[in-house]
Amino acid sequence: MRDNSTALASNRYSLHRQLAVFLLSFFALETGWNHIRGTWLERFVIDRVTVQTSVALINRLTPSTEARAQGSSIVSQRGSINVRNGCEGTEVLFLLVGGLLAYPFSWRWRAVGLMVAAAFVFALNQTRLLALFYSIQNDRTLFNALHGVVAPGSLVLLTLMFFVTLINLSSRSQALVEPSA
Repeated sequence: MRDNSTALASNRYSLHRQLAVFLLSFFALETGWNHIRGTWLERFVIDRVTVQTSVALINRLTPSTEARAQGSSIVSQRGSINVRNGCEGTEVLFLLVGGLLAYPFSWRWRAVGLMVAAAFVFALNQTRLLALFYSIQNDRTLFNALHGVVAPGSLVLLTLMFFVTLINLSSRSQALVEPSA
């Protein structure tokens, strides 16, 4: 009986430790990002990386749209969206990074997870921005639904699914390496 209570206490400690690492990581990243508001780094991430990539994708998919980047805005004749701090996907990335740091992955899985996570969240957010851009041009009600509920919820849900998939892949990989009893 004592062994079970010791294991339970150890698991509880581990869960509390993971939660603390997750929260500290997330809030440290979020605080750091908030401190760079208005700097060249924020402008680079939003204007260059996020907006210019979206404009390139839009013009590739629908050249007749003639979208263009104007600072943090994606502009066309039929409608525009403004990408503000928070619309570039960093919060979702920070949640995922917090999870990757808190979960007991090997350092190799953590490093690979961080690289793939950044690309994954970027691609998801670009998809979200394209959906918002096209919806503002065609249906304001759809835009409001996508912007307010559907897109943010989808980003979080798909990122959680990515994280769970990473856990499963890591577990399978570890099971292949460990000898069977």
